[in-house]
Amino acid sequence: QVQLVESGGGLVQPGGSLRLSCAASGSIFDIYRMGWYRQAPGKQREVVATITSGGTTTYGDSVKGRFTISRDNTKNTVYLQMNSLKPEDTAVYYCNIRASTISAIATNYWGQGTQVTVSS
Repeated sequence: QVQLVESGGGLVQPGGSLRLSCAASGSIFDIYRMGWYRQAPGKQREVVATITSGGTTTYGDSVKGRFTISRDNTKNTVYLQMNSLKPEDTAVYYCNIRASTISAIATNYWGQGTQVTVSS
């Protein structure tokens, strides 16, 4: 079993910053990719940012230059630093990892989601 525990969401004013964290635990053998996705009300889930085990990053067009993804492989933790937040960034943010465990090959796992609200 793999558990993902997210933290760091909340309410912030436009132009503010938040930092999300997601710690993975369980019978993990290797984590290939970690990332963040988000889903706003009435919209499809979209990718925010991903990072491979080697540190290669990708970003959604709407967050480039404002968000930074990073990971600590020693802690199996991924972070999302969000700066210059806009009301349109309001969504539930989900952590995702692609990992192998002692009982499963490369599989996607999802966190429970954390709410980010950008409003004055």
